[in-house]
Amino acid sequence: VQLAMAARTPSLSARASCSSSSSVCRLRLGSAHNSQAQEARHVVCGAASSRSQRCEPHVVTKMSSDDVVEDDKMDLLRSAWTTTDPKQNAMAKASAVAMSALIAITSPAVVTPPAMATLQPGDPIKNANTLLRNALPIDKKPGAKEIREVQRSLEAIDQDLKVPGVRFSGVDAKVKKAKDSLRKSKDALSKGFAPDKAQQGKDALDELQKGLESDFPAIIEAKDKYAVQPTQTKLLTYVSVVEESLVTEFPFQIPAEYSKMPALKGRAVLDVTLKLNDNKLHENGTHMMLVLDGYNAPITAGNFMDLVMRRFYDGMEIQRADGFVVQTGDPDGPAEGFIDPSTEALRTVPLEIMVKGDKTPVYGETLEENGRYNEDPAIPFNAYGTIAMARAEFEDNSGSSQFFWLLKESELTPSNANLLDGRYAVFGYLVENQDLLSSVQVGDTIESIKVVSGADLLENASYKVFSGFGGGNNSDESSSSS
Repeated sequence: VQLAMAARTPSLSARASCSSSSSVCRLRLGSAHNSQAQEARHVVCGAASSRSQRCEPHVVTKMSSDDVVEDDKMDLLRSAWTTTDPKQNAMAKASAVAMSALIAITSPAVVTPPAMATLQPGDPIKNANTLLRNALPIDKKPGAKEIREVQRSLEAIDQDLKVPGVRFSGVDAKVKKAKDSLRKSKDALSKGFAPDKAQQGKDALDELQKGLESDFPAIIEAKDKYAVQPTQTKLLTYVSVVEESLVTEFPFQIPAEYSKMPALKGRAVLDVTLKLNDNKLHENGTHMMLVLDGYNAPITAGNFMDLVMRRFYDGMEIQRADGFVVQTGDPDGPAEGFIDPSTEALRTVPLEIMVKGDKTPVYGETLEENGRYNEDPAIPFNAYGTIAMARAEFEDNSGSSQFFWLLKESELTPSNANLLDGRYAVFGYLVENQDLLSSVQVGDTIESIKVVSGADLLENASYKVFSGFGGGNNSDESSSSS
């Protein structure tokens, strides 16, 4: 609904709104997934009068399989807007298709579309590693400005790779700019590394310098178009290590009311292994690499990692896979989340969203409810394979164990307008083999999730205290998967 509104009246920006005072369009869900009958709330569009546009309901009776992949039991009616502008009307109708897929992300209820709509300038960043680099809390560190310039120069080579045969003049200019920025900042960077990360930072810095001064110039001189992208990726990996080595301490204090919850004070790398029932040979295997971002979502990432180390998800089936999201985390039995053995009650986590430029996350409410619908989260829903917590429709703090990976970033973020940002807690990204998600079906299994690195950054880990298992299989053994 937000996207359709933005598409219909892009020049109105934040003044384009939906108001509950006048029902002009409706999205109705007849028979919901898992037999939970739901009807989406009425949504309306307003502020169109300044452009002399009418806003009327346009009901399409039943969506075809071409519109959105849904369960056979779903009877979904979608609404779009009719305006005086045929082009904008078509955009709005197309946007309503994307909106309709949003309804079942919640756990277990259906989400109401956001009320305000804006279009952000520029193209959205869709690369997960770039998003993770940008989200590191290093902006005020010595040498941070220059290493960010190195990062941006190397990332900008993507534009030269799109030119047939590779635009080597562009690659050469960007490599020279990156080399100059690194030369100015190397000493400051070396002195600014965290003590426990100093050696890895210095080693990465040396490799980065070698790549910019020797490896890349040789590739450019030979016009070896096949070596450009692998070398770019390798050097950006060194940039990531350098930048993370600048984080000397966890950047903020978690609010006292959440201070006893599992919290990830940094980043962790997890190996996710799936067991698919399609009997196909997958070129890159069935392992995916997942990075959890505790710098920006420590409680959400910590809760997930604590469950991983309990082996909660091991053996659990995928419960939704519709081309929009892949979702799981609902254990067997009546509980819709993780039952904490210490309390014998459902463990939930607060909605947690870090806004870009803020020092601490917003807790317990959406950015819209916080009056900040125009602002961007530090870790947005831009990348294919973004991982976030599912929650109940009207309960911001109801996330427990159910999570989803986002697939349809192209429908959600045209021109950087996003239907999910600020409403769900993102806590990481798949960074390797995320395309495997496109093959996942309901009934496939999470064979295991194992911690590769970062286990020592998890504080208040309940798995160390209580044995037991949340629902992925029937094991009663307490174990760490690090």
